[in-house]
Order: sequence, then C-alpha cells, then structure tokens
Amino acid sequence: MLSVVITGTSTGIGWGTTKVLIEHGFQVFGSVRKASDADRLSKQFGERFVPLLFDVTDESAVRAAAADVRVRLAGGRLNGLVNNAGVAVAGPLLELPIEQLRYQIDVNLIGVVIVCKAFAPLIGTDPDLCGNSGRIINVSSGSGRNAVPFLAPYAASKFALEGLSESLRRELMPFGIDVILIGPSTVATQIWKKAEQIDIAPYINTPYGVALQRLRSHVLSLGKHGLPPEKIGEAVLHALTGSKPRVRYAISPQPFQDWMARTLPKRMVDRKICRRLGLLPKRPLSGS
Repeated sequence: MLSVVITGTSTGIGWGTTKVLIEHGFQVFGSVRKASDADRLSKQFGERFVPLLFDVTDESAVRAAAADVRVRLAGGRLNGLVNNAGVAVAGPLLELPIEQLRYQIDVNLIGVVIVCKAFAPLIGTDPDLCGNSGRIINVSSGSGRNAVPFLAPYAASKFALEGLSESLRRELMPFGIDVILIGPSTVATQIWKKAEQIDIAPYINTPYGVALQRLRSHVLSLGKHGLPPEKIGEAVLHALTGSKPRVRYAISPQPFQDWMARTLPKRMVDRKICRRLGLLPKRPLSGS
C-alpha cells in the first residue's frame, strides 16, 4: 500500500487531497492540531487515515510524529510528503505588527523545513529503509508568482517556498527524492471565508482603509467561484504517481487571467490592480 504524510488535513486542500488519495488506495498519515479533528477525520476516512497530532512549528512534536510513522512503516519508506499546512496574514505591510509577519513565515516556511527535516529519512535519505525513494510535494499558491496588495506576508512566504523548493529539489537528487510544487490559485476553502472575519479596524484610519474593504469584498467573491479542494488533490495524485511529473503544477479557475498577470508588463499590472482597489495617486487639481 502506498503511504503519504499530509500536513493540515482538517479542512480545505489538505482534506481534499486526503480524500482523493485514500480513494486511490493510499494510506494517509494526516496532521491536525486538534484531537477533535483527528477523531472526525478517522470516522470519515476509516482505517486508511492515521491522524498525527502536531503543529508544524513544534519541532519536538513533528519529530515524535515522524518516529511514530517510522514504527508503523516497519522498515519501509514513505511514498510521499505533502506540505500543505499554512495560514494567510493580511494587512498593509507598513502598518502590520512584526509579530504577525514572523508568525506567517514561521508557519508557511519554517514549518515546511521542520517537517521536511523530520520526514526526509523516511522519504529516502535513510539508506537502511526498504523501498523506492518518495516525493515531496510543497503546496505553494498563485501568490507565489504574483503578489497583490495587503497580502505581502503571505506572498513573501510563498515566493520563498518556491525558491526553497527549487534548491531542495537539487539537493535531494543524490537520494532520488523529487520535490514538486503545486501552485493553486483560488480554491473554495475556509481560508477565503475567513476573509470576512479579518479585523481591518486597525487600518481604517490609514490611507489603506477603503482599499482594504474593496479587497476583502473581492476575496469573498473569488472564494465563491474557486475550485473544489479535490481538484488540487488530483494534481497532487499525479505529482506523486506520474512517471514524468512536472516541476510545478499551476491550477486555476481563471487560467487566462493568471497568465496575463504573469506575462503583461509589471507596471501595467500594477496600474490595473491599484485602479481596482483605489490605490492610484490622486491627480492634483489644475490651477486656473
């Protein structure tokens, strides 16, 4: 039976990926932070789902989970590790408390490194284990290629993840371990619904108040038309099992718009985004 570790399986992309992989015969070791989520997912997915209780920023808990998986594999290797757990911190960068920026990077970037270090031996760096080397799938974002205002912390974490993944892929080639990026755009997950709960009150009296309200409304609209999480799970399945997987999978409900954002001149994209949000500088009134 193929086996994989997926972080952040309680909802969203992690849940959708767990569902798809179990339907295709995988055993999934899924990380959650709450015992109640572990119980819920175990009942939902059955014996092919094994919950792992840890936060990706807790090194000792992650190492303990890796030791547990090692025992369960009984000398075998993992076929895959899917680094999916993440958060999105929003706000104008110059107004944002530094501890929120640190939290964003700790979870979305440092957490990935902590998990990779703990599970890499089971993926293929430990020569004493049996089986073929596995693959590491890092879940990035469209924001890892194109950043929008007020999501600078999130975009920074995903841009960094893209570079980290490229370096790591080359470092792990001697072990036969591949590192693949999944870059979804809008997905119908709880992260979009949470946009309505974001407290923008601290920024209302800044020059960004109106633009933040517009962005929040736009984000809520995007979430309603996002891809189902299972669609991302299908891309992960291909990345894990395909004979010639891509280095990066870009998945979007609006591929043409994403393509334009990547290929049009940056200054043009700047003006388009800022005009929509009301961030363009006001023209001075001409004198008489």
